Amino acid sequence: MSKIKQNIPNFITCINLLAGIIAILCSIKGSEQFGSLPAYQWGFIFIGIAAVADFLDGFAARLLGAYSAMGKELDSLSDLVSFGVAPGILVFSCMHEAGLESASWLALLIPVAGALRLARFNVDTRQSENFIGLPIPANAIFWIGYTSIVYSSGTLLSTWWIFGAIVLLETWLMVSPLHLFSLKFKTWGWKGNEFRWLLILTAIVLLACMGVEGLMWLIAVYVAYGVFDSSRS
Repeated sequence: MSKIKQNIPNFITCINLLAGIIAILCSIKGSEQFGSLPAYQWGFIFIGIAAVADFLDGFAARLLGAYSAMGKELDSLSDLVSFGVAPGILVFSCMHEAGLESASWLALLIPVAGALRLARFNVDTRQSENFIGLPIPANAIFWIGYTSIVYSSGTLLSTWWIFGAIVLLETWLMVSPLHLFSLKFKTWGWKGNEFRWLLILTAIVLLACMGVEGLMWLIAVYVAYGVFDSSRS
């Protein structure tokens, strides 16, 4: 029984990995219709499933006391697929359909920066409570919002120079020395958690007003809150 308990978090992590692989397959198909939704929206859904599994594997490990070195490595490998490679392919396909075939290759920087981010996280003991650099799940959330905007309305976001600037900035943020707060609450009060509560309220407002497209702006606000929070420390 103890062996089964020890591997429950790893099983959940494998769901994360499987969801990430399916998200990649969906993202390759772009706006091709699958059932009631275009393929890229199925990609959004499966990246979301991967994010839920990523939260639950850590929760299960804490609840069961089932931490392991293998689990940590498996988690990072799964995160790279689900939140690095999957959004990279999602953006690559999106830019191809937007007519930016040459610029679309910049999307390959997304999983590369994600790999560097995770490698540093695994060896950096300073990131036990907060983050240095943009967390890779936040990277995936940003690109879901971005591609949703481009697929639905195009706008200036699908011009090559704005796209290139955003890719370079967002990938730099993952490997940057910027300190960002985590959403781990030690207490539920306002004091000491001001920016955590503000981010949650901002998420509710943006999603209610803009839907999936609001996710891009949510991560931009998260970075801005993190800068202000760091400046107070």
